Amino acid sequence: MKPATFIYHRASSLDDALALLAEHPDAKPLAGGPSLIPAMNFRLSQPAALVDLNAAGDLSGISQSPGGGIRIGAMTRHAAVERSDLVRDFAPLLREAMPHVAHPQIRNRGTIGGSIAHADPSAEVPGVMLALDATFVARSRGGERRIAARDFFTGLFATALEPGELLVAVELPARAPRSGSAFLEVARRHGDFALAGAAADVTLDARGHIARARLALISVADRPILAAAADALVGREPAEDAIRSVAEAARDALDPPADIHADARYRRQLAEVLARRALTQAVRRASAG
Repeated sequence: MKPATFIYHRASSLDDALALLAEHPDAKPLAGGPSLIPAMNFRLSQPAALVDLNAAGDLSGISQSPGGGIRIGAMTRHAAVERSDLVRDFAPLLREAMPHVAHPQIRNRGTIGGSIAHADPSAEVPGVMLALDATFVARSRGGERRIAARDFFTGLFATALEPGELLVAVELPARAPRSGSAFLEVARRHGDFALAGAAADVTLDARGHIARARLALISVADRPILAAAADALVGREPAEDAIRSVAEAARDALDPPADIHADARYRRQLAEVLARRALTQAVRRASAG
């Protein structure tokens, strides 16, 4: 297995990377490479050129935003996110999902931005970003723009990034008081792609009613999806029957793919069970403060 011929460029900074991408419109950015390199070796992807981002130190790092959220550079490794105290304290849903991402060797190399830009519908990170209402910062030589996570994933391995544009950071909003979250998935083996997964983020008001509820599902469509059914929980008491009804509605809205590991009916049922359990656990954690 060998890749097709390509030209290799190594960017020393973000500005250098943007200049190279503008100069070579057919080039593909190389972040950690755990998805791109195998695809190139199988010749499923044959970019004319690569722009290696690994020497661009200004593209990595985790910092707290003035408003109480956090900003994660696109080249930040999965392992760094998994070990980050800021992520643990301010984005516990992301921290909970990280051990499900492949294996430690992959997490040592793979990057947050690479996972998001690759847009695999079975990947954990894109689904978590939907549940957390993340904003993605994209930059090109023409300027910078911010893209809401709900508008970013446009299809199978497809995103709203434009030619010459690079995902440079992820911004996660501040968590409201009395918020809780949960991530659950089922895979054939730990580290495999999920057969289905659910990420839930819930906020309770002073009365204990649900003020905000977001539910994202992975591996049940051609992209990670935000379940609109969760909106029905807002203003209601977090009762078991209400959560069950939302999980059933989320299931009924799905038309998942089938493969040798799971048919569509099984994936729908799995999504319902995981959605119900994730929402229930998120509510429990929100109630506990």
